Amino acid sequence: MGWFSAPEYWLGRLVLERGVAAVYLIAFLAAALQFRALIGEHGMLPIPRFLARQSFWRAPSLFQLRYSDRLFAGVSWLGAALAAAIVAGAADLAPLWAAMLGWLALWVLYLSIVNVGQTWYGFGWESLLLEAGFLMVFLGNDRVAPPVLTLWLARLLLFRVEFGAGLIKLRGDPCWRDLTCLYYHHETQPMPGPLSWFFHRLPRPLHRVEVAGNHFAQLIVPFGLFAPQPIASVAAAIVVITQLWLVASGNFAWLNWVTIFLAFSAIDDSSLARLFGTPGHPNWSAPPVWFAGPVIAFTGAVLLLTYWPVRNMLSSRQRMNMSFNPFHLVNTYGAFGSIGRVRREVVIEGTDEERLTKHTVWREYGFKGKPGAVGRLPRQWAPYHLRLDWLMWFAAISPGYAQPWLVPLLQRLLRNDRPTLRLLRHNPFPETPPRYVRAQLYEYRFTTWRELRDDHAWWHRALIGQYVRPMALPTAASQHHR
Repeated sequence: MGWFSAPEYWLGRLVLERGVAAVYLIAFLAAALQFRALIGEHGMLPIPRFLARQSFWRAPSLFQLRYSDRLFAGVSWLGAALAAAIVAGAADLAPLWAAMLGWLALWVLYLSIVNVGQTWYGFGWESLLLEAGFLMVFLGNDRVAPPVLTLWLARLLLFRVEFGAGLIKLRGDPCWRDLTCLYYHHETQPMPGPLSWFFHRLPRPLHRVEVAGNHFAQLIVPFGLFAPQPIASVAAAIVVITQLWLVASGNFAWLNWVTIFLAFSAIDDSSLARLFGTPGHPNWSAPPVWFAGPVIAFTGAVLLLTYWPVRNMLSSRQRMNMSFNPFHLVNTYGAFGSIGRVRREVVIEGTDEERLTKHTVWREYGFKGKPGAVGRLPRQWAPYHLRLDWLMWFAAISPGYAQPWLVPLLQRLLRNDRPTLRLLRHNPFPETPPRYVRAQLYEYRFTTWRELRDDHAWWHRALIGQYVRPMALPTAASQHHR
């Protein structure tokens, strides 16, 4: 079975496996540290209430058997420990079958979380991590040479990520076709990073070059992944470079990093050796039949399931980030089919005054990632995912996105709920809870060079109006969006 093995991709497999394991580690840590306020038993969208309406086959999860916050925490920390062990090289020291079971366990544990995560886990990179993680089950460890079929499946996944994103842009907002989307995107993206202000202030001709380069990288380059070497390695390198550009310009959780790691499935050892020099790979015997058989069967299953994302990509009604099965295998991807021209932010405030007047002093809650205080430079959080901050961006687009969880969030702030406050950067009422809270809607824009110099502010903001009127605990149930 000489055709089955691709020893020349030993280092590419190493980077891919350790990289995906590192992302799993971050994802499990984020789940462990954020779940109580979001989806815990007393969270904004409680898992027990969700599971009461869902069958196992609609939302397969270990928590269908039993749920408790302690069990969720145990699953999260177990997943983090297992992922950390793989990052440290444990899977390569273990027997092949044990390494496969380790990867399978990671997938089952994280699938169990995603399928009960509801709105907080409704992001395309959750499915991407699950699909990439399931591929790792069939990529082997240092006991066998990398299977060529699994490497090709990783490239196919990367193709769907990149080409799907390119198509959704080309079919979507006209600014992608006239090359003007980056006049706005760095300013209006969900969670700007520390360099986003500087990217936004690049000359407009360079923004047009960026968009044209993006189209080339997402619509042309992905076909090179299936070409002979060294073309495939060059195509993969272009993907890596463009993804690192996105890492520098914003915070997109682990979307860019999983994409980067997948690109190493197309970079052979000789290409890497020209740049860095690489050690020789181990000498392998033929892969065992019990391993080769499932790899071949899995490849056939993936090719069969690929029909649905390909049909979606070819459709004029292409949808972004969609799973066609509850196991999040062989999904369709895409991002930013439309670009906002104006940035709006929901700002939450509280007061401890007993009576509300036009002179009431309101104090602002600070979030970790989303824009708030105009003088605060946005921070770099990715690949860590701040779920509440991301959903606040959607809430600013439309109150409909916030309908299930924003009032529960405000109610918890009125109680100084400790798990909820851990999601925030600053609580203006550390001693006693506020009597009232409200939400205001602002328009934000990046300052100019002169405003930054004179006012020492990264943002300028102007009040649009009330988003949620002042509410207190006794009448919380009667509050609603404007």
